[in-house]
Amino acid sequence: MDFSITTLFVVPSTQAALPTTGSTQDLTPGQVGLFTNAYVATATPQTGPYFYIAQGRQNNYLQGSKRSDKIAGPLQAVNPRPNIVEWYKVVGCATATNQITEIGNFHVQCGEIVTLTLRAHSSYIDTLYFNGFTRSVTVQAPCCACGADPCVDTDVDALINNLIFKLQQQAPGTNADNISFNTFFTFEKVGTGATAKLRITGKPLTKYGVPCDIAAFPHEYDRMWFRAFIYEGPATTVDYIVADRCNIVAIPLIVQRANYPKGTAEEIAQLEKNFYSYQAGYLKHLYRMMGYNQNYESYVAANQVYDTYYIKFLEYDRDKMTFGDYVPEDEQVIIAAVSGSAISTAIQAALAAALGTVVDESGACITTTTTTSTSSTTTTTTTTLIP
Repeated sequence: MDFSITTLFVVPSTQAALPTTGSTQDLTPGQVGLFTNAYVATATPQTGPYFYIAQGRQNNYLQGSKRSDKIAGPLQAVNPRPNIVEWYKVVGCATATNQITEIGNFHVQCGEIVTLTLRAHSSYIDTLYFNGFTRSVTVQAPCCACGADPCVDTDVDALINNLIFKLQQQAPGTNADNISFNTFFTFEKVGTGATAKLRITGKPLTKYGVPCDIAAFPHEYDRMWFRAFIYEGPATTVDYIVADRCNIVAIPLIVQRANYPKGTAEEIAQLEKNFYSYQAGYLKHLYRMMGYNQNYESYVAANQVYDTYYIKFLEYDRDKMTFGDYVPEDEQVIIAAVSGSAISTAIQAALAAALGTVVDESGACITTTTTTSTSSTTTTTTTTLIP
């Protein structure tokens, strides 16, 4: 079962280091520390058979510090049996990767009719359009010169320019609900001659406002991805996934797939709400009006990006679970710290000393670079592109 009893610790952006003295009652509100079985703060948790993570609370009435269960790492000095199931990190990245598709290898004869269909999907798009936002443009390939062989391939440059001209046309402005290709895509020609390609790049999704409601679920993991179909003849209503291979006149190739940003402040704030009740001593519910639940505490800093550290582990005292007709569930700790900060580095080093080298599950963080492309008017422009 893909479920773990989870405790989330969001390290305040103002915390610079892990505490090395004192116990859990000495933690200031929001301060996160690692503690040994002797209940002493430490940055070297491998000195005991187990350690746990604790965070000070603003409101500690009827409850102590927020803390994890016992974690026993394989590198700890005195450890009868490690209980680690999984230990990995995800480095924060605020940049959402947009999909890029290039259409090349054109084989279109003079005067042929060519149709390009795009079908876009995202959580929001699919609520507006059944089976995605689907639109088509149809153009006629340029004619051959007088006396030329009509069976030769047409001018690819001119054909791509014609496609871009049609793709960039705006929807009729008389209806505010009309949406054109330009809402979701940018188009450009790359290269010249027979090897020229049509590059289609998905635009970043619109960021919607956050409601002023502590119990709302405003953050949504969303991305925009699309399919491209190019074929001979006019637009058709058949399923484009089952294409007639005899009518394919070019090859669409996805050169970059869309992905999600990782560790954004909005994402971590949503996790605070999701996992709040697991560690609340009382008043576990998030009431819909701000101020009703004085126990709820958030340590997310706006506009920050967070590294997240995940530790999945089993119950330390497994002898207590010997008898019973139940399925044991593992536990999980998530620690979120501002990406690249000193405290994030310190937390990783401290945990690695007890748990071993962390597995990096971050994936690539795409940064913007600059490339030169040829526009539909055959002039050279500089375009910012996500590679």
